[in-house]
Amino acid sequence: MSAEEDFHQVGAELADLGVRISRMMGSPALKDQVGKVFASLQRDGAMVFRLVRDTPEHAAALELPGASLFDPSGQGRTMKDWVVVPHSAAGQWTDLAEAALSRPR
Repeated sequence: MSAEEDFHQVGAELADLGVRISRMMGSPALKDQVGKVFASLQRDGAMVFRLVRDTPEHAAALELPGASLFDPSGQGRTMKDWVVVPHSAAGQWTDLAEAALSRPR
């Protein structure tokens, strides 16, 4: 499947938890029941998750091949709570999205 199809699959799997697919700054995003974004699909096909630093899920996500902290500017200013996970690890996306959804914001 394509990254976008995998993204939509994650959204469908979490719909029963009140998750909806929306957009944030032009990118497809997953929002919780109150409208806060907790995951987003990037143009390169990777997905970014708000996992909260110093949690087991955050550490595990960073250990995936190709994963990194999210740097939206590309200038070394990372958002330390957000982890970019490449499409090659799409099999982990639903679990990571559930973890991101469960973390307080």
